[in-house]
Amino acid sequence: MTDDGDPPNRHRFSEGQGVDADYDEFTLDPPELKVDPTKVDPVDSRVLADILDRRNIDRDDVDAGDLLEVGLSYMGINRYEEATETFARAARFAEEDSLDAQEAWVNKGVAHAELEEYDEAIGAYQEALRIDDDSEHAASAETNLAYALWEFGHTEEALDHAERAVEIDPRFPQAWYNRGFFLSERGLFEDAVTAFDNAIRLGMRSAEVLEEKALALEELGEDEEAERAQERADELREKREERLVEDR
Repeated sequence: MTDDGDPPNRHRFSEGQGVDADYDEFTLDPPELKVDPTKVDPVDSRVLADILDRRNIDRDDVDAGDLLEVGLSYMGINRYEEATETFARAARFAEEDSLDAQEAWVNKGVAHAELEEYDEAIGAYQEALRIDDDSEHAASAETNLAYALWEFGHTEEALDHAERAVEIDPRFPQAWYNRGFFLSERGLFEDAVTAFDNAIRLGMRSAEVLEEKALALEELGEDEEAERAQERADELREKREERLVEDR
């Protein structure tokens, strides 16, 4: 664990390609929808979801991929509630059990996790894995599921899913990082160090992974190596803080 007792952020959502400039069917602030007030109570909070439900809109009129991009845009500005709703719509409008549907479920789980709604997050990840447990999105679903289970108190299951994520994609640094974290939680510090080293070798050179490695090395009595890892973590953290100051 980190020094303050809180787990590092291990949410992982897809990056997306961006919405085309001429696409205006769904925006971050959609135009007012024309609703017949004789049929719909305008204060009903379920109106928007009902209007956008695929029972009322032809699936061919909605691009699930573009909905995914809108959801990712919401994630980028920390509007997680809107993101959960958008990803839910993307999953509804996507072809059944397609990669788009799976990606929408994974990202919906991440948005719920950001809101600390871990029960909903777990359900979303499990639905993504039901669609395909060996696809390009499966490793992200597994590693995110591990995180949500850990937060939900199911620590033993968490390591199982972290292990599965590494099996699916052994070049996924986030999966190795999570595996190391959960191994440390179980006192398996030597294996944890190996996992952290794999995450670093695959490009995850962050202060957080180095701090976790330092803690595991301390538990193994490797004080000098632990000190070097912690010093490197401090350097990276200082550089990150300097960049934040410069960007203000």
